[in-house]
Amino acid sequence: MNRRDVLARMTASAGVGLATLMGLPALAQRPKLSRLVIVGGAEDRLQDRIILRKYVDYCGGSAAKIRIITAASGDPEGVWQSYRNVFMALGVEDVQRLVLDDRNSAHSPQVQPEILQADGIFMSGGDQSRLMDILWDTPAYQSMHQAFHVNGCCIGGTSAGAAVMSRHMIAQGPAVLRPSKEAVDTDIGLGFLSQAVVDQHFSERRRLARLLSTLAMRPDLLGVGIDEDTALVIERGEAIEVIGKGSVTLVDPSQMQSNVGELGSLEQIEMLGVQLHLLPAGHRYSVKSVGQTPRAASLRQVIQRLVAAGPIRA
Repeated sequence: MNRRDVLARMTASAGVGLATLMGLPALAQRPKLSRLVIVGGAEDRLQDRIILRKYVDYCGGSAAKIRIITAASGDPEGVWQSYRNVFMALGVEDVQRLVLDDRNSAHSPQVQPEILQADGIFMSGGDQSRLMDILWDTPAYQSMHQAFHVNGCCIGGTSAGAAVMSRHMIAQGPAVLRPSKEAVDTDIGLGFLSQAVVDQHFSERRRLARLLSTLAMRPDLLGVGIDEDTALVIERGEAIEVIGKGSVTLVDPSQMQSNVGELGSLEQIEMLGVQLHLLPAGHRYSVKSVGQTPRAASLRQVIQRLVAAGPIRA
């Protein structure tokens, strides 16, 4: 089944659990804390390097095995050299590029052990559709799921590498001024984040209306908008944290009323009852520590969905 067919089934079955839809088992337990580090793009690689420094810590420090995926980029070699220099400057000795230039390389038996032995896998920016064209439904893709869900590998991604974290992925679409029906093209992503859709460069490129346009069509999902030089860290089953210099915008349409079903393509959408949470950098939100007030309860429900273990693709 190709990605478009899977996406169509997902959209038609928005109220059905993803594990049921895909015929995949949800994890009952995990032996090791798994983290996602989802970066909104343009992270600092030259000065304080807050996000990448924290990423190295999450992977295990200087002794970590970090692997870089540059398949989304139009200049994979140049991007690889940039990240290699940064991670080595941060003290990581074992940093290598995963050679994933086409679908044949994603089927290579040599790439699977590299993924499974990694403490961290970081995906660069570029074109998320190009990245998914290479990875979708390949042994490399399956190995990434095993590395994350079973081995506790820290999966990071910036810009396009952030967009592919979710199962329902924004592929492309202009920064529309107002939420409009079918203004955004979507596709299927890697699925580490099973109950949300991610948009990056969020405040800088004024993408709130783009994210709302997406959620109007998929109100079963959460919207995650991440500013540049900012990362949303998701500790599976535990907490979320915002690091860097900007904010993360969480949009919850679960109580929304909308007229999207009555509209034609590109017509403006009425969206009532949408909830929005703005989380600035420097704050951590644990499922256990969020308060009991009605407003806090709304945020707690969002956090619970973000940290929930999704299905493993094996």
